[in-house]
Amino acid sequence: METKNIMIVGVGGQGSLLASKLLGRLLVDEGYDVKVSEVHGMSQRGGSVVTYVRYGEKVYSPIIEEGEADYIVSFEKIEAARWLSCLKKDGKIIVNTQQIDPMPVIIGAAQYPTDALDKIAEKGAFVDALDALSLAEEAGSSKAVNIVLMARLAKYFDISYDKWIEAIEKSVAPKFVELNKKAFELGYNY
Repeated sequence: METKNIMIVGVGGQGSLLASKLLGRLLVDEGYDVKVSEVHGMSQRGGSVVTYVRYGEKVYSPIIEEGEADYIVSFEKIEAARWLSCLKKDGKIIVNTQQIDPMPVIIGAAQYPTDALDKIAEKGAFVDALDALSLAEEAGSSKAVNIVLMARLAKYFDISYDKWIEAIEKSVAPKFVELNKKAFELGYNY
C-alpha cells in the first residue's frame, strides 16, 4: 500500500494534538504502520501548530514535504492557506471556517485576509469548508472542534463509523466521551 499523508494544522490550544492521537490510534488499530510528528510553533501563545500523520504498509519518516499531503485538516482559514503548498494536486483540504486573528492582526500591523478560502479554491484545491465551531458548540463544547474535523476527514476514509467511535472512546477521558461522540456525529453528517 502506498503511504498516505495527513497534515493537521491549526493554532495552539485548538486540540490538534488530540486529533492526531485519535487518528494515529485508529490507523494502528486498523493494522497500518503509523508515524506521527508534532511541530509546535508558539503553540501556548496561539501560534501555528502542525502535526504530520503518515500511514501505510511501512512508513520510514514522519515528515511530510511540499506536495505530498493527501489531506490537510485545518482548524483555521489562514492556516489552510499557510500550508497549501504541501497539498498534492489531487489532495483535499478540510477547513474550519473559524477566524482566529494572528498577533499581527491583533496589534493592528496587518489585516486578516477575508478571501483566504477563495484563494485556495482558485489554486485548484478541493476545499471541504464547514463551521466546525458551531457544530462543536451544538454538541456541548467549543473544544470539540477537533472531533468535528476528524469526522469530516472520516467521510473520505474506508474505515467504518463504529471504528472511529471506538478510537474516540480510547482517546478521550471517560467524562468527555459522550460529548465527543455527539460532535463526531454532527461533523460526519454535516
